[in-house]
Amino acid sequence: MPQAPQKIRKQYVNTEYPNLVLRFEDGHEIVVKRDTGKIFDIYPGETVRLLAVFDPDARERELIATRKAEEFDDPS
Repeated sequence: MPQAPQKIRKQYVNTEYPNLVLRFEDGHEIVVKRDTGKIFDIYPGETVRLLAVFDPDARERELIATRKAEEFDDPS
């Protein structure tokens, strides 16, 4: 039987947007507030969409970028 790939630990720091949502391929999301960072586990090769939220009361999100797992920083 093939083994599932091992997750890798990465981080993202939000310095630009009031709130930024990391949306993963499986649908789960991580919210990163301005001037904070989050460390998360991700599968190699997984694609993440970075969505800016300027007004939390409105459900509007703006696509900022799309990144692969390897493009995120390693935790320090």
